[in-house]
Amino acid sequence: MSGSTGAGPRILHLHSTFSAGGKELRCARLINAFGPRVHHDIVSAVPDRFEAAAHISKAIPVSYPKDFPSLAGRPGLGRLHRLARAMAGYDLVLTYNWGAMDAVMAHTLFGQSLGLPRLIHHEDGFNSDEQAKLKRSRNWFRRIALGRASGLVVPSETLERIAFEVWEQPIGRVRHIPNGVDTARFAGKCKPDALRGVVKRPGEYWVGTLAGLRPVKNLPRLVRAFAPLPDGWQLVIVGEGPERDAIRAEADRLGIGHRLHLPGFAADPARFAGLFDIFALSSDSEQAPISLIEAMAAGRPVAATNVGDVAAMVSDENRPLIAADEAALAASLMRLAQNAELRGTIGEANRHKALTSFDEAGMIAAYRRLYSAAIGGDGLPPA
Repeated sequence: MSGSTGAGPRILHLHSTFSAGGKELRCARLINAFGPRVHHDIVSAVPDRFEAAAHISKAIPVSYPKDFPSLAGRPGLGRLHRLARAMAGYDLVLTYNWGAMDAVMAHTLFGQSLGLPRLIHHEDGFNSDEQAKLKRSRNWFRRIALGRASGLVVPSETLERIAFEVWEQPIGRVRHIPNGVDTARFAGKCKPDALRGVVKRPGEYWVGTLAGLRPVKNLPRLVRAFAPLPDGWQLVIVGEGPERDAIRAEADRLGIGHRLHLPGFAADPARFAGLFDIFALSSDSEQAPISLIEAMAAGRPVAATNVGDVAAMVSDENRPLIAADEAALAASLMRLAQNAELRGTIGEANRHKALTSFDEAGMIAAYRRLYSAAIGGDGLPPA
């Protein structure tokens, strides 16, 4: 396996998937921010999901090792030892979510004997199999696997509490680093044709969201909550995933198929987030969604389910519109749809909150400090 060349730090990233989701795009943004003097090797537990790679600057030296042992499989000692040996030669190992937890366990079991670099794990939330209740077996596995990790990074207060109370992690290991975006890029006016296949026409109003079309996002719920809005309103769901047909079927069932738009995945939300008159989020499980921060940076009011840190992230003015159930979500959408002045007031408050609490400069600085301390020496070089 590749090791340090002396030209600069070499970082190994072990991802549950490298699709273009929130944690993966954050990783890509950090890689770009750390500059071309740092080399990165990226491995995905889902071998054919590397969409986030398109967001990494071509000036950055990045490799995608084909010979790295699979991150998925039975956690037998032989397989874990092979995983551990593959981590040798790097300056830092970064792991992400449950899909990379076997690698964390391998590092804890064999890291000292093999002289492995330090490891920092990142947890950003849970899939549908743990959205209602965390699995006891996984909690035990995490407690043991994280035993020698140099850090556990979480983006939300909810995950921070879980790390302390459920996974029993010491205070010194857990780092709460809120997600951030380049808020300045969301201030500009968006072109009405910024999204492929759908154009915002004069007199139209959009409820919009940006999400992977997966069951945990519960987008059929959003379709139902949107359905009572007047005919001038359109529902625009930006993203790709296996739930596309189910979303379309629900809209057709409710007779609003002509008002539903599914333009697919779209890069660079700063180009289109400002087209939404209301940003909506209908997930069963979230922690600190980057799409929410992007909408706030664009000055959008938010109607959302009360999951993760969502209620704490939005402005005080927006908090009453964070919904406990589907009926309340529908009521929040209707209230915003009927009151343009309220949309403007809340949107401005959200933008101010994004500027003061979620600008990416602070996030990048916090990750740079954490990774540099783990690498030691001069840490990460200037970009």
